[in-house]
Amino acid sequence: MSPDDFDSKLPIRTSCCPCGHPAGATHSGTTRREFLAAAGGVGLLGTALTGISWSAVAAAEVETPPKRRPLVVKPIFTYPKPQRRPQTSWRNWGGIQTEEDVRAEVVRIRGELDQLKTKADFPLEFLSLATVRRPEELAAHNDDINAADALLFYAGGDGGGNLMTNVNHIDGLGKDVIFFVRHRSGPLYYWYEGAMARFLHQHTDELATKAVGYEDVVVDSLDKVRWRLRSLCGLRNTLGSRILAVGGPGGWAQPAGVIPELARRRWQLDIQTLAYEELGKLIRVAKSDQSAVDQARRRADAYLGLPGTTLETQRQYVDNAFLLEQVFRGLMAEADCRAMTINSCMGTIMPMAETTACLTLSLLNDAGYLAFCESDFVVIPAGILLANICDRPVFLNDPTYPHDGIITLAHCTAPRRMSGEKLDPARIMTHFESDYGAAPKVEMPVGQTVTNIAPDFKAERWTGLLAKIEAAPLLPICRSQIDVRFDCTDDVLARHMPGFHWITGYGDCLREVGYALKRVSIQWDCLG
Repeated sequence: MSPDDFDSKLPIRTSCCPCGHPAGATHSGTTRREFLAAAGGVGLLGTALTGISWSAVAAAEVETPPKRRPLVVKPIFTYPKPQRRPQTSWRNWGGIQTEEDVRAEVVRIRGELDQLKTKADFPLEFLSLATVRRPEELAAHNDDINAADALLFYAGGDGGGNLMTNVNHIDGLGKDVIFFVRHRSGPLYYWYEGAMARFLHQHTDELATKAVGYEDVVVDSLDKVRWRLRSLCGLRNTLGSRILAVGGPGGWAQPAGVIPELARRRWQLDIQTLAYEELGKLIRVAKSDQSAVDQARRRADAYLGLPGTTLETQRQYVDNAFLLEQVFRGLMAEADCRAMTINSCMGTIMPMAETTACLTLSLLNDAGYLAFCESDFVVIPAGILLANICDRPVFLNDPTYPHDGIITLAHCTAPRRMSGEKLDPARIMTHFESDYGAAPKVEMPVGQTVTNIAPDFKAERWTGLLAKIEAAPLLPICRSQIDVRFDCTDDVLARHMPGFHWITGYGDCLREVGYALKRVSIQWDCLG
């Protein structure tokens, strides 16, 4: 949201689209409603929400959003059962040779599954352990396999019938697969030797499997299994997720409809649209609901009384931000979703709500919702994915130009609970470009490691960058701002910055993001 040159002949923006199109209009000049009708409405952009009453919204409002759904995993132990034969090779490599070995390994695996579930910082469910030797034995577990999101193969060996050497048996299951083998964590597995040449390459020089890639093979480490499961949990909660788009969906500086369609195809997003006309009606009635107004004021009192919170704008803007937040929470409950975005948030919302949406979106993110400004579906899928992986609020921001190993990231809607626990200090100021409303300047901690994702406009290539916060200055730009230091050269970063908006989150989640992107055929340029 960097400001235009106000001395130029370009209009002052009421949105972050550099073309300055008014709210509700597409780049071709048609209205949002006309565009929905022309595009087929539901097929392209999801369902248009109309006729919702304030009483319904107020009744639907809940304190906490829906939780992430668990990743459901089917563990499968494949094992050999060699029979001694004289004067010939009768067994493969491996420490599982007898029925007693098999029974001991089943006990060990079940114990490890319990460990994985106990230590998981994401919702995880394991179905019963299947023990199989031949392809036909998988059929007895079809119900569980169909119900599972992913399969965890403990690949000890097999009993012939090409269970593992015929790639079609695994690829044909149509599931994400983690292929676990033992070297030192227990009895050596045969597939510690055979994973590459016999399984992944299928006796060729190239990767021949579809469901399993090099990154899906894990040797010994339960921690490496766990972070892959964390990634898949984030992905499963992102694919097909529903999001409320106030003012309709868009894509920063891109032709109308193109980016939402990419998001729908790549991520199967269910985009529920709400026209500003509908929102305006709800806000007007909410303002006349004394109970709702009193509730917003009480909640604003409590918020401004939090340690590390400083008010530097008019109090009424904060009260109105809380009332708007109550409207949005009710709308998300009505739409049965935990994610929302708002289009034309630099202008259209202000006369309706008599504040800006900046603080409102910050509050929603801190409460566990996924709330994004600008309705930019170039970057919103990255925000949903990262938040679903790390289960913490994320920060949609504008990047600047990298120099001397640092880059400044800024926006007016930063969450305060990006650690997932405590609130960072914040000054509640005006939104910078309008000098109006309420926006948090979040004082993000110096030294904090952050994951940064820069998606491209074509939904084909994302760049990932690990960095550390070096400063949280107060430049004349969007209120929440950080200078982050990175390790690659300025030139490398500059050449790997597609699109525009970035998503930033606390901690290092680069490997989880990259692992998930393979499943949606997006290239991951990890600058590490």
